[in-house]
Amino acid sequence: MNGTEAEGNWEFAGKYFNLIYMKKIVFTLAVIAFGTTANAQIKDSLKRVVKMENAYNFRDTGGYKTTDGKEVVLGKVFRSDAIDKLSDKDLKTFKDRKITTVVDFRGVEEAKKAQDRLPQNTNYLLCPAGSNNLPTAQDMVKFLKDKNFLFDMYGEGGLPYFGERYRSLFVQLLTLKPDEALLFHCTGGRDRTGMASALFLKILGVPQEVIEDDYVASNFYLAKNPTMKNMYSGLSKMAGMSEAEIKTQMELRPELIRNFFGAINKKYGSVENFFQVEIGIGPREIAVLKQKYTK
Repeated sequence: MNGTEAEGNWEFAGKYFNLIYMKKIVFTLAVIAFGTTANAQIKDSLKRVVKMENAYNFRDTGGYKTTDGKEVVLGKVFRSDAIDKLSDKDLKTFKDRKITTVVDFRGVEEAKKAQDRLPQNTNYLLCPAGSNNLPTAQDMVKFLKDKNFLFDMYGEGGLPYFGERYRSLFVQLLTLKPDEALLFHCTGGRDRTGMASALFLKILGVPQEVIEDDYVASNFYLAKNPTMKNMYSGLSKMAGMSEAEIKTQMELRPELIRNFFGAINKKYGSVENFFQVEIGIGPREIAVLKQKYTK
C-alpha cells in the first residue's frame, strides 16, 4: 500500500487490529488530537458546535465572513466525525437540524465496519475515493514514522483523488432544497472532511486564514474524545514511539491545508479551474453556490 491508497485510512485503521500489549484496543487515528489550539477560532467556533452525545467534531460550517462582505449561512451544511454510534437523542438533534443528505468520505470496508446510524429516509452517498484499503499494522508503523506522510496525503499523493471524492458533495449542494440541510463526514472529521470543508469555504470566498483556523480547530474538539488515552497508548506501543512524538506527528497544522490548495493550484492554476475540470462546476454553478450558501 502506498501513501495515496492510505489517504485518510490511518483515521480508522487502528480500530481493527490487535496490539501485542493489549488484547483488543479500539481506536481510530483520525481522532488523535493535539492540545487545545488556544486561539480566537475556538471561542468563535463554539457557536457552530452541535452538541452530540456520541460525536465529538460535529459542527456547522456557516457563520464565517467572506471577502465580499457576506456571511456563510448557518444551519445548512454540517461536518462531523464518525456517526455510527449516535444515540436516540443524537438522532433527534440530527432531525431537528433538518439534515436529509449525508455524504460519507470513508472507504467501502471502513464504512461497512461502522455503518452510519441515520434517521429513516436519509439520502446517503458513499464517496470512498482514495480510501480503498485498510492498512496493516506494518503500514501504520511506517506511516507514523514518515514525517512527510500527512504532507503528501494533502498534496501530490492525494491529488488524484480529490475530484472524484468531492464531486458528489458539490452536486448535492447545488440541488439541496431550501428547507433541507446536508452533512458530510469521515471517521475523525479532520482530514478528508477537513479538505471538503476547506474547498466549500474557499469557493464561497472565505479568507484563507479563517479556513486554516477552522481546519485546525479539529485538534481541540477531538481531544474531548474519551478514548484518547487508549489511542495514544496503543499507538505508542505499536510504533515504538512516545505519545508526545505521535501527537506531534499527527497534529493538524495550517501548512497541511496550504499544501492541499498549493497542489491544486500547481496542477490546475486555481481552485476555480479545479472545480471546472474535476467536479464539473463552472462560474455559473459557483454563483449558484454563493447565492444559496451566503447572505
